[in-house]
Amino acid sequence: MEIGFDTKKYLEAQTEAILDRIKKFNKLYLEFGGKFCHDFHAARVLPGYDCNTKIKLLQSLKKNIDILFCINAKDIQDGKVMGDFGITYDNATVKLINDLRNFGLDVTAVIINRFNEQTAANKFRHYLKNLGIKTYTQPEIQGYPTDINKIVSDNGFGKNPYIKTEKPIVIVTGAGPGSGKMSTCLSQLYYDRKNGLESGFAKFETFPVWGLPLDHPVNIAYEAATADIGDINMVDPFHLKAYNKIAINYNRDIENFNIMQGILNKIVGKNSLNYNSPTDMCVNMTKTGIINNKIVEEAAKQEIMRRYFRYKKEALRGIVSTKTVNRIEKLMLILKLKPIDRKVVEPAREAAAQAKVSGKGHKGFFCGAAIQLADSTIVAGKNSSLLHAESAAILNALKNLAKIPDKIDLLPLGILKQITALKAAITKSYSESLNVEELLITLSISVTTNPTAELAMSKLKELKGCEMHVTHLPSQGDEAGLRNLQINLTTDSLLIPD
Repeated sequence: MEIGFDTKKYLEAQTEAILDRIKKFNKLYLEFGGKFCHDFHAARVLPGYDCNTKIKLLQSLKKNIDILFCINAKDIQDGKVMGDFGITYDNATVKLINDLRNFGLDVTAVIINRFNEQTAANKFRHYLKNLGIKTYTQPEIQGYPTDINKIVSDNGFGKNPYIKTEKPIVIVTGAGPGSGKMSTCLSQLYYDRKNGLESGFAKFETFPVWGLPLDHPVNIAYEAATADIGDINMVDPFHLKAYNKIAINYNRDIENFNIMQGILNKIVGKNSLNYNSPTDMCVNMTKTGIINNKIVEEAAKQEIMRRYFRYKKEALRGIVSTKTVNRIEKLMLILKLKPIDRKVVEPAREAAAQAKVSGKGHKGFFCGAAIQLADSTIVAGKNSSLLHAESAAILNALKNLAKIPDKIDLLPLGILKQITALKAAITKSYSESLNVEELLITLSISVTTNPTAELAMSKLKELKGCEMHVTHLPSQGDEAGLRNLQINLTTDSLLIPD
């Protein structure tokens, strides 16, 4: 993969900016926007960005940080799913806490915001306590964020519990947008100032990138990633007025700045934080790491198209509205992008058409898949009585990478027949053919007797970051297998039985 971003250069600049900010306060509450770890969106639009860059930064500051993790009780109740992991927000929270521990970082506490004794949220609270994780609940403050006098009072932030922290930097992160990170920071600030501690507040942001133009593909990719919640990039008018400089921010921060400034001024004293714009509140050195704009632009365009297909799929399943799909279509028009500009789309559709012509689909359904390898070679596959289209494409890709002739079988026919018979007789699956998870298991078994299969297996790591498109809604086994391989999947979302 060609590199367009220098993680080391960015880390140095971002760390220096954070340390410079903390010098102004006894304690700094730093709200982390975006993904805390496993930031695959950033890695996709900024080739070269380490998806755990924030973790590396925190590891360098480990002795000086506490970490608070926020989650919205409504998201728990609604069973909201985190797309990159395919798991609900509550399960994602536990996963991320465990991931942080594996990186040598501990979470001081979890805060369940907008808590109103919701059944699922209550169960999750008890589950966290049983895991030994300190947990707090904070009710929704009526009138937040506009009723400043009530918010900054004993009937507002004063009703929240105070969360004791010991380190000078408190990282406040959460499971997705709307998790209550901001209100948690402000609530802590309220208590600290009442107790005579001169703490401060800032935001750690990656997107949108201030120094890039409003219509730069990386900034438009951020809008695409948040099309379901309606984020819109804008020139920060407060920054322009205060400094006569153009900085790109987004609508929620800009629309709420006067209110935010009012809350902060009431807590800490009029403009004692010297924040004249929402951009002033943020620490964002992302542009520093961009070393090849052309590569980054192309990667961002690919991400926008991936988001288009994802929202089409989620709209079909009722997860997002048609308004979200309309929004992503408008963003594609800005850059004159079409779905077929994603290079794997047409080859996947052609593979499905070939399956139909040959009549070698499965039970009347003809599916195609295509994968683009690192050298831009595109390899396709179609479904059959033995393999799902995704599995066929993966197998063909491995043969291509290992330079194994197509006529050589990597999977023992006897084992294949046993698995399909098991699926038909025991699991009563509609499709007895192998999905990606089953393919990988079968291939690993073949390694014990087939050196060629071992060669193919050794090439699996080269599929990481490859682009793939399928013509149909993939099964759970296909999605899970491709996610584990870290392949970027899109789909035409045609319905077929699982």
